[in-house]
Amino acid sequence: MTFPATFLWGAATAPHQVEGNNLNSDWWLSEQLVPGLERSGDAVDGYHRYPEDMRLLAEAGLNTYRFGVEWARVEPDPGHFSRASLAHYRRMIDTALALELKPVVTLHHFTGPRWFAERGGWMADDAIDRFAGYVREVTGILDGVEWVCTINEPNMLAVMVAMSRAAQAGDVEKWTTPTIEGETRPVLPEPGLEIGRRLAEAHHAAREIVKKHIGAAVGWTVANQALTPTPGNEAKLREVRYLREDLYLEAARGDDFIGVQSYTSQPVDENGVVPHPPSPDNTQTGFAYRPDALGIAVRHTWEATGGVPILVTENGIATADDSRRIAYTSEALRGLSQAMDDGIDVRGYLHWSALDNFEWGSWEPTFGLIAVDRETFERHPKPSLSWLGHVARHGRL
Repeated sequence: MTFPATFLWGAATAPHQVEGNNLNSDWWLSEQLVPGLERSGDAVDGYHRYPEDMRLLAEAGLNTYRFGVEWARVEPDPGHFSRASLAHYRRMIDTALALELKPVVTLHHFTGPRWFAERGGWMADDAIDRFAGYVREVTGILDGVEWVCTINEPNMLAVMVAMSRAAQAGDVEKWTTPTIEGETRPVLPEPGLEIGRRLAEAHHAAREIVKKHIGAAVGWTVANQALTPTPGNEAKLREVRYLREDLYLEAARGDDFIGVQSYTSQPVDENGVVPHPPSPDNTQTGFAYRPDALGIAVRHTWEATGGVPILVTENGIATADDSRRIAYTSEALRGLSQAMDDGIDVRGYLHWSALDNFEWGSWEPTFGLIAVDRETFERHPKPSLSWLGHVARHGRL
């Protein structure tokens, strides 16, 4: 199974999960206040060690790196922008370009400034204007960047906002990371329509700013659950999928690309999404082992967006067994190749994640192509990195 010579092959990270000491972010505050959350702390010191991380990806044979700009660092106080932070992210872009890694830059990956959250967050009257002001500042450092993601997984962000508010208000006994299944949170709550529509408005505002200033390809990324109906529950699937996914996919119509982010698949019965049943085959996050989910997600996204080009911006597995990571990714890529053979326009595949990192309240799940010693921060590339680099260099499985 072969892929085009222009295909993007890479890996992804998020600022808060790798940088460390993101003191001004709303997530840092939650880590201090909400019971049950582990703390990100130094994370994996990616703020200082990004040149090594990028070099390891490039030397393995990858040609793309997705990373984010942290709003909480760039705008520590409303209307006051840190030139030093902007210069830092510009150095990251320059480093990627020098290593012949195409930078895919994410403007918002779940975290925002504390002051933004304290003023009402995304539902505040001036939220769109605040986000737009930040985006305008960041466009000044994006010369040479060809791919920009405005907001990461807005459908998951909507859920996380609701969960965090409930936890801080004392409405839940223990907050658990929304990326992990378990008895305390067998199924994610439904994201609300109001927050979803507000995030779509923010995305469209950011898209216009980026297109006006730098002309890069612009899109956002959606958490694709590859939901399927149990017999007789097709109508319930459409209802659930609109709230969880299709609202956000439809908002991507008119974008230059849509980011597909897929890990597993779940059925929908008459009551809604069915929890993952306990199984020794489940991943470290409690998800069912479903490498076929990527093909399902890509096909549905293509249909729901009306044919917007696709960039797989996240796909991976939480496992301590790297041979299982290779097996999972191989099967996922086979499904992706088959979708492309059927005429779906897919521009690239970015693995989640480049590094084992902080998983939104837990250090246990390991998604990375590179292991990190959390005491010394020494990087240890896994066989899966070499394997994916080989696939990238040859353009085939």
